[in-house]
Amino acid sequence: MDRQRTLLQMTQKMSAAIASEDWKTLAALNTLMASTLPKMAAQGNWNNGERAALAALRQMHNEAVKRCNAAASVLAGRLQQIQSNREGYVAYALEQAEYGLRA
Repeated sequence: MDRQRTLLQMTQKMSAAIASEDWKTLAALNTLMASTLPKMAAQGNWNNGERAALAALRQMHNEAVKRCNAAASVLAGRLQQIQSNREGYVAYALEQAEYGLRA
C-alpha cells in the first residue's frame, strides 16, 4: 500500500465531501480513517512525504469536524424553532381538520 498516495486520496475525497456537504461520505471517510490509519502506522516509520500527507489529512479532518459542528448547530436551531412553534402547528392542523369535517 502506498501510504502517501492513499492519504492524499482520502484528503481529496474529504475535501470534495466537505464542499458538497455530503455528510454520509464524510462519515464513511471517518470510519475508513479509523480502520486504515492504524494499519498504515503498523507498517513502520513515516517518510517526509507520508508525514506531509498525513498532516494534510489531519487538517482536512479538522475542517470537516468544524463544518459538521456548524451544520449540527444550524439543524439544532431549526429543530428548536419547530419545537417552539409546535402548539401553533397543532392548532392550525386541528382547525383545518375541523373545517374539513364541516364542508
